Amino acid sequence: MSVYPDDLKYQDSHEYVRLDGEIATIGISEFAVKELGEIVFVELPEVGTAVEKGEQLGTVESVKAVGELYSPVTGTVVERNDVLSDDPEVVSDDPYGDGWFVKVRVDNPDELDDALTAAQYSAKVEGQAE
Repeated sequence: MSVYPDDLKYQDSHEYVRLDGEIATIGISEFAVKELGEIVFVELPEVGTAVEKGEQLGTVESVKAVGELYSPVTGTVVERNDVLSDDPEVVSDDPYGDGWFVKVRVDNPDELDDALTAAQYSAKVEGQAE
């Protein structure tokens, strides 16, 4: 069984959000990492890019598939994890720590009101596993 930290909000599309004031740190859940397998490439937006909730934010490529990363919030990218360009397996090793993708200055934190809690997300995805 995977781990889903309680301080995060989750999306059906397997992104997580850690909201700290008006900055949202976005990555993918441990479940998504396990489903993708070995991650070999990550494509992220440039700093300064405006993003819209529900729109594609980037891609994650593994030996099995290419997955799309969707923005769980509307805002502006203020930081991206450039370490992933050279070392994409960091996502697999530490999805909730060093494996984050981007940080976004959120325009409207209320957009996360429909996000799943850790318990809701775990109940949803663990039924799909294996």
